[in-house]
Amino acid sequence: MPHDFSPVGFLGFDTFGTVVDWRNGVAREAEPFLKRHRMAVDPLDFADQWRALYEPSMEKVRSGERNWVKLDTLHRENLEKVLENNGVDPDSIVDSELRDLNTAWHRLDPWPDAVEGLTRLKRKFPIGPLSNGNISAMLALARFGGLPWDVIVGAEISKSYKPQSETYLKTAEAVGFPPQQVALVAAHNSDLAAARAVGFRTVFVRRPYEHGPLQQTDVRAEDNWDLCVETLTQAADALGC
Repeated sequence: MPHDFSPVGFLGFDTFGTVVDWRNGVAREAEPFLKRHRMAVDPLDFADQWRALYEPSMEKVRSGERNWVKLDTLHRENLEKVLENNGVDPDSIVDSELRDLNTAWHRLDPWPDAVEGLTRLKRKFPIGPLSNGNISAMLALARFGGLPWDVIVGAEISKSYKPQSETYLKTAEAVGFPPQQVALVAAHNSDLAAARAVGFRTVFVRRPYEHGPLQQTDVRAEDNWDLCVETLTQAADALGC
């Protein structure tokens, strides 16, 4: 049974991997690009290579090595690195093509349980993404996938990237609740650990195929989170929504 969630006034959701399937979505968007440019790269491998640069690029911001920039900017820089790593000069490709491929991260399908689960949870709690994604990306994802957010918070309003404490604390401040009245819903144990450290409630949603069938990380809850579920609809059941 979940711990008491009656004091919770806001549910924040990790988005990439927890609510939407980034791997298959990016691969789908990349496939025609790869064919057009005769790149002998499997689309899923291309998605994995691109995602592998996600954390290192944000860490340069977290560490103070560079000023804060939004995730769309990091994704574009990382896209150009992936192309270079596969023997393609990004300058040889029309900029509009690169801009369009970069917005693959704006066109990701929700997991099958996500829209129903969010819609039900929204009956009882205000909800919104607490994501490293920038506001325009989260807005586009919501429009693309029918995600029923009440508000968009996270990295862009805090000018910091998870798991920095500011990302959670400034989100709580923005929605008008103390940390103890906010819960993070995520498929990543490290994200939940950082949220718990600042006082948030925690909900672990298992997404064992986020990184494909051979995934080795976050395949199970690694701590005693306040609630552990297999789907967002199961979370809605547990929280009486």
